[in-house]
Amino acid sequence: MAGEKTMNRWLVVVGALLIQVSLGAVYIYSVFKPALSAKFPDWSPTDLALPSQLILAFFALGVIFAGKIQDKIGPRIVATVGGIMLGVGLIIAAYAPSLMAFTLAFSVLGGLGIGTAYVCPIATCVKWFPDKRGMITGLAVAGFGAGALVFTPVAKYFIASSGIMATFMYLGIIFLVAVVLGAQLMINPPAGFKPAGWNPPAPAPGAAASAGADFGTMEMLKTVQFYLLWVTYFAGCMAGLMIIMNITNIWQSPPMIEGAKTMATIPQDIFKTIADQGATAVMIVAILNAAGRLVWGQISDVLGRKVTLIIIFAYAGVVMLFLNTFTSYPLFLFGVCSIGFCFGGFLGLYPAVTADYFGTKNVGANYGLMFAAYGVGGLFGPWLAPKLMTVVGKIPYEALDKGAVVVKEFTAASYTTPFIISGVLCLVSIGIVWMLKPPVKG
Repeated sequence: MAGEKTMNRWLVVVGALLIQVSLGAVYIYSVFKPALSAKFPDWSPTDLALPSQLILAFFALGVIFAGKIQDKIGPRIVATVGGIMLGVGLIIAAYAPSLMAFTLAFSVLGGLGIGTAYVCPIATCVKWFPDKRGMITGLAVAGFGAGALVFTPVAKYFIASSGIMATFMYLGIIFLVAVVLGAQLMINPPAGFKPAGWNPPAPAPGAAASAGADFGTMEMLKTVQFYLLWVTYFAGCMAGLMIIMNITNIWQSPPMIEGAKTMATIPQDIFKTIADQGATAVMIVAILNAAGRLVWGQISDVLGRKVTLIIIFAYAGVVMLFLNTFTSYPLFLFGVCSIGFCFGGFLGLYPAVTADYFGTKNVGANYGLMFAAYGVGGLFGPWLAPKLMTVVGKIPYEALDKGAVVVKEFTAASYTTPFIISGVLCLVSIGIVWMLKPPVKG
């Protein structure tokens, strides 16, 4: 089509950001939890956590299937369908009478919608920007990291003014419209497209002619490089999601333990300050998460993907090993923001790495399978922290409950074990990345 040949490639980026900011609201589930608990008092803490775990899993599952489909029929239709699924999922969730109904709508249908739409901007941008692959994939997913920052105040306003269930209705409509509009700009470049003035880099002397060729999905699955990259991606995502999904609880333990040394019961105002600091950390990490997707992508275009990944894994690994010793708020912020910044880098770089190693022709399907590492990390990382934490004690604190001050108990814990496990996996990933070489197509 002529329209495709003359299209300004930066319009694709505009559409990608519109889509990704909307999809990134997946990270604001913690904003819904207090209101959902009040709406459904019979839901246990485990019940409340279930939708947030499953939406990440179905998000990754949607990427796998949608990546292959968009390679065949194009990204515009697939992204449009994803936006509709996400919007309808949240609208149905607004009328859910039970945990099962809510989870099916919000997590299953909504999660599949997020994954279906998510892969399209990444695959499309990679094809339009072969000259800026690291930067552009970072930019394409930066909006996803910023989604929590954009929609947290929006969701809070809707909850306060209209209630929790109406909030899902309003957000569903917003996401449906925004993603479908952005999807209309998801158009692949014409065959053989090259940016003006750019030529593909010549292969290194002695390199096989088939290196860097386009791999089909089954061909990719026959390479050892895919599985090694998958393991390292899992290690990075596990570390990032372990922290992001547990920031508030992780922070509250050190000051509560310190306060218990001099106070029999933590006063309401002190506990509120501690809780507010945790909420502030969530917002700041969201900013660093988004920034990491863009900054590390640009760095990789200069230093190369391998060197950049080694730097990120080393940074994340060392911070994770010492994170449980960062008990002051400034140090804690440094630690969790560092992990958020590195996590953004992983999500920004691995689409480009997948294209570097296996080509751009089938990047949607290929990255969909690579992205399954995120889904597994999303199930395993957030679960590992509370599962392996060491309970230090139960600390009484004052809290408001229906206008009255009541005394509750806070479970203070040490997260040394899960942090060390995650840190070691990140450091092991350095060696894996270091020895990797692009596959040669037989």
